[in-house]
Amino acid sequence: MSIHEQSAPARTAGASTPVTGTEEPVMHGYEHALAQSRMREMREEAMAASRAHRLYRARRAARRAERAVRRAARLSASVH
Repeated sequence: MSIHEQSAPARTAGASTPVTGTEEPVMHGYEHALAQSRMREMREEAMAASRAHRLYRARRAARRAERAVRRAARLSASVH
């Protein structure tokens, strides 16, 4: 046994290191900042997906309207 091992306090297996009162709030603040950052990223992703979906739907509606106009023009031409 070395001199350092003799002078060090004995630790039991599975014992956690003690947390001081100053470390815990810092950790919670850090975790809170990470959670806020992740939520902001997720919100931005959701907004981008929503915009992409709205754009897809708008283009689809425009194509349907164009087809309807062409169909109406063909019907009108065939009647006259």
